[in-house]
Amino acid sequence: MSKTYQASGRVVITGLGAVTPVGNSVDEFWSRLIAGESGIGEITLMDTDAYPTKIAGEVKDFNAEDWLDRKEARKVDRFIAFACAASDMALADANFPMDDEDLKENVGVLIGSGIGGLTMMTEQTERLHKDGPGKVSPFLVPYMIPDMGSGYVSIRHKLTGPNTCVVTACATGVHAIGDAYHIIKRGDAVAMVAGGAEAPINAIGLAGFCSARAMTTNNEAGSKASRPFDAGRDGFVMGEGAGVLILEDYEFAKARGAKIYGEVVGYGMSGDAHHITMPDPEGSGAHRAMKMAIKNAGIQPGDVDYINAHGTSTPYNDKFETMAIKRTFGDDAYKIPVSSTKSAIGHLLGAAGAVESIICILAMRDSIMPPTINYETPDPECDLDYIPNEARKKDLEYVLTNSFGFGGHNATLIFKKTVD
Repeated sequence: MSKTYQASGRVVITGLGAVTPVGNSVDEFWSRLIAGESGIGEITLMDTDAYPTKIAGEVKDFNAEDWLDRKEARKVDRFIAFACAASDMALADANFPMDDEDLKENVGVLIGSGIGGLTMMTEQTERLHKDGPGKVSPFLVPYMIPDMGSGYVSIRHKLTGPNTCVVTACATGVHAIGDAYHIIKRGDAVAMVAGGAEAPINAIGLAGFCSARAMTTNNEAGSKASRPFDAGRDGFVMGEGAGVLILEDYEFAKARGAKIYGEVVGYGMSGDAHHITMPDPEGSGAHRAMKMAIKNAGIQPGDVDYINAHGTSTPYNDKFETMAIKRTFGDDAYKIPVSSTKSAIGHLLGAAGAVESIICILAMRDSIMPPTINYETPDPECDLDYIPNEARKKDLEYVLTNSFGFGGHNATLIFKKTVD
């Protein structure tokens, strides 16, 4: 390395970037989310006549050419374009010194994806069957593999520090940020571009989740179909997009005069070792992830002011996460507001945890908690305070976010507002 930096052991957030079903900038996304707006509606990206599910949280009015040159924009898979856009936003928001070539050896990228380039895979599989193997694009493999979000961002910005990818289904975004946090904390990088990107709304993605019977078929409900913790929930609504955060060593960020949103103070992870898709029915894996994050943060359970839940709007997940929260927080569970923003944007799979981490950071900044919209009928087995339908003001010092994924992956992050 041309420069060396002494790790402080503390990691702060200095930049945010988001592409979501309710906005293609952080400001638009946040204002619409707090207003209780929904980005869920009829799918327009593909023909859904043969599919039982016909609604999703699509990213609207996204033009890849706003972020990539025309040739690149036409070639790359949609999830890569999302990753590039969110990363550019986050780097700009952090006012990161991109002209310092020596520094770039100390800056890494860790952008995960639960599935990767499904659109590219779908299109090229159709071409294979129609025209033969000689007509399959040479870009199929590079633009299909989930690590290319990280790879592409690293190449575009010449960031030659740690470059890796997390693939843990719907826990990917939180694992990506948590792993980037550890990379900085141990001194292997001074900053990381971290998050998740996903673009699963295509023929094979929709067919796979429909076959798994994981998604809602309540198409008539439209924007009200995603209803986490509500007694009428019947499955998740697929979403797409990306969330990227700039994480930096505290002393480095302070020395360069960076705007600091808050600090990553806790990270926990665990495995259910139970089933390929169903969560642990006792919620013990989710409990262990939260318990680890709280211990890692050096706080007490009652210090947590708000929980952004995984809250997928599936019958089992919401029930088991509620059980895990009660097991982790005891009597305090009934005092801590909980909400699921998947009610507004759907489930962004590998990008979900990253976008929801941004939500936690903005909630701390503005002292307001986003609502769980579409909450109408209480479920006796889900009996916590889910911030129904309207945002709520509250000063927040510590916030926690959960993400759980197929395969029994559990991940939890804790953020702190005040940086001493």
